[in-house]
Amino acid sequence: MASPGVPVEQPLSKRALRRERRRKLTQDAWNLPNLLTYARVGMIPVVLYLLDRGTRRDAIYAALVYALAGITDVLDGFLARKMNIVSVIGKFLDPLADKLMVAATLVWMVALGRVPAWAVILLLSREISITALRAIASSEGFVIAANEGGKQKTALQVLGILFLIIGYPYHLNMLGMDLGVVDFVLAGRALIYLSLVLSFTSAAEYVALFARAVEYKEKTLEAEDRASAEE
Repeated sequence: MASPGVPVEQPLSKRALRRERRRKLTQDAWNLPNLLTYARVGMIPVVLYLLDRGTRRDAIYAALVYALAGITDVLDGFLARKMNIVSVIGKFLDPLADKLMVAATLVWMVALGRVPAWAVILLLSREISITALRAIASSEGFVIAANEGGKQKTALQVLGILFLIIGYPYHLNMLGMDLGVVDFVLAGRALIYLSLVLSFTSAAEYVALFARAVEYKEKTLEAEDRASAEE
């Protein structure tokens, strides 16, 4: 029995629970890290528009916008950790924004003739396959973290796309060294090809890790079944 004068907490009704869930979902949707993610998605059509205009100056502007999108990617992750904000919406949107940025830009590069279609098809197929594998692993209680090969692949891919966006040859001088004329399309294409190699080597590692995790789970369940049968 509750003490006199002490209010008793009443359980929330189903309608109140739904309102509370909607309120929390709205708060999660509009926190600062997620706002940066929305901004990153909004930069995709800007990059494509500038690329479609096709001038050297527009290509530089497009590269700057793409680089800014990369900075927001790093920044929203930093802020989420710093502010201790982990939301379901953020977990969904952050990797989705990254993949949309890469996929949209690479497909546009095919239309501009700066990278072959087969390379883009292979890269996107790999991304879809590994995303599906991670989803299956998550449903089984496994977490497949990004390996070093995957991180290197991403870094090469981002740099390669940046070079492809610049898209014109330039005469470069760096630190007093004359590098001559650099064709950014050829350099970007080479980086994309290298990232393609790392894409499949890292994918093979992910598959092997998943297979070991499934095997370990099956052995654990068998051991538990034997232990239960012996009791």
